[in-house]
Amino acid sequence: MIFSSTMQPSLHFFTPKHQSLLQTQSQLFTCKFIVNPAKKTVPRNPLPLLSPPAQSRSSPHPEVVEPMVQRERSNVLVPQHPNYPVHLNRFQKLAAVALDKIETSVIMRLEKNHVLPKMVDPAVQISGNFAPVEECPVHHGLEVVGPIPACLRGVYVRNGANPMFAPSGGHHLFDGDGMIHAVSLGLGNKASYSCRYTRTSRLVQEARFGRCMFPKPIGELHGHLGLARLGLYMARACLGLVDGSHGTGVANAGLVYFNGRLLAMSEDDLPYHVKITGDADLETIGRFNFNDQIDCPLIAHPKLDPVTGDLHTLNYNVLKKPYLKYFRFDKFGRKSRDLRVDIDQATMIHDFAITENFVVIPDHQMVFKLSEMIQGGSPVVYNKNKTSRFGVLQQNDVVGSGIQWINVRNCFCFHLWNAWEEISDTGDKIIVVIGSCMNPPDSIFNESKDTFRSELSEFRMNLRTRQSTQRVIVPGMNLEAGQVNGQYLGQKTRFVYLAIADPWPKCSGIAKVDLQTGKVTKFMYGTWRYGGEPFFVPEKKQTCNRNGNEDEGYIMGFVRDEKKEMSEMVIVQGSSMEQVAAISLPSRVPYGFHGTFISQEELRRQVI
Repeated sequence: MIFSSTMQPSLHFFTPKHQSLLQTQSQLFTCKFIVNPAKKTVPRNPLPLLSPPAQSRSSPHPEVVEPMVQRERSNVLVPQHPNYPVHLNRFQKLAAVALDKIETSVIMRLEKNHVLPKMVDPAVQISGNFAPVEECPVHHGLEVVGPIPACLRGVYVRNGANPMFAPSGGHHLFDGDGMIHAVSLGLGNKASYSCRYTRTSRLVQEARFGRCMFPKPIGELHGHLGLARLGLYMARACLGLVDGSHGTGVANAGLVYFNGRLLAMSEDDLPYHVKITGDADLETIGRFNFNDQIDCPLIAHPKLDPVTGDLHTLNYNVLKKPYLKYFRFDKFGRKSRDLRVDIDQATMIHDFAITENFVVIPDHQMVFKLSEMIQGGSPVVYNKNKTSRFGVLQQNDVVGSGIQWINVRNCFCFHLWNAWEEISDTGDKIIVVIGSCMNPPDSIFNESKDTFRSELSEFRMNLRTRQSTQRVIVPGMNLEAGQVNGQYLGQKTRFVYLAIADPWPKCSGIAKVDLQTGKVTKFMYGTWRYGGEPFFVPEKKQTCNRNGNEDEGYIMGFVRDEKKEMSEMVIVQGSSMEQVAAISLPSRVPYGFHGTFISQEELRRQVI
């Protein structure tokens, strides 16, 4: 993920307009947009909000999909004017007006008396190229410089936070509504681009009201005013104005393609199934519960085993025990039984790792402590007295009691890049974990006078002695957001590709790190040019014996030229770290979070 903490508050924010939804039918919502009242409106049969219109098989030209919202050009962040849906009864409308009055006259007025920290100040968090953009329908025939490698025929998708409505209170970058940006690469060096909101239950409901209705977990839920906003949400829910029973997540963080489905994920909800259409557009199908097998949120970074095809994942609960559960889905989508992981307090676990036989779970120093809100603080707390540790769990453990906890020096790894098993000279089994250690651990949630560091580190844990060693692989360089060759996940790897997070929170290039020698080969974007997470695509599909070189493949990612105000996707050769192609994009692509690549072969097996 890319974070916003120290950017200058020069605003380039365009507040979106969204009109009323006319009807609700099951999980399909339809809507009417006023695009330009003087010239054009949507036809009498409104377009579905949850998905773009289907393309006629007989039509040679794709049907144009109107963006979900239109931008209102403004330099000021202002909340949207309330728009009460027609389905509300008279009592609900009166109650809605009363609660809105409480929000604007009491809560917001009190909030104005408090200076917002930079970490939750909208003027900082959503400024510059962190500011949101409107949806963009498919643009074909993009300008391409250089040959697109044949192994990249498919679609690159990247998730990110893109708030539809201007916040009425505090806002953290993680609070924004999920938007996926897609670049389709085809024969003849052709490329197309589109971006769409993921139509979450939360977003659909807020679109009906034309404003924010759900509390922002990080930006607003601080102290007594955070409790007031939580109470306001509960009152609206009790009156039937909003419905949290279908999830309140934003689906803005991770993306995984599993068993024929692209899943958009954030750890506050179930994943959302997003279809890639034949025209390379994006269509939200809806929340995905793996065919009624789960009813709990999943973390944003599930792990796809390249050998077995299993998808491993975690669920954590901040309110009650068990605080953490592990389970997996086989390659056919069948779920295993839940394994309870015993931890003493609710802990932020954004990522984890797998090896051939084990699951490696970080239990580090960032914890959830809701009681802190009563004392005026944040519920996300850096617990300095807690000892960081990793839990090593056998994948075939049937009850979870066999987990081994191994202490490590105080650290917080927001992301883990890989893990594998080795045998020591004495015959002991060693678990090796590669991750980036963030210091101070609460850097992405709270302001700190200490200099930010995110250093690539190696942990070695002896399963017999339960002792660990730890070393920094690349000292003095901030490395965050990236990955290894996915065909080697859970196996010993030599290379890892990471974003150079400098000047923090922007990323100025890509680092290819040789884990054996510590050598770093850089690809720098250039002056005033910044990117995000690099995604590695192997050139050839490896067999079980993994013939070939691990770095044979290509790295792709979005880059923004802040001086020329242009966005593009760059393709870099993994072995030489030299650029081979660049694709000019028709609109600005904000800095975002995580992505993935779906090949043409995989798209043919997409669940429709």
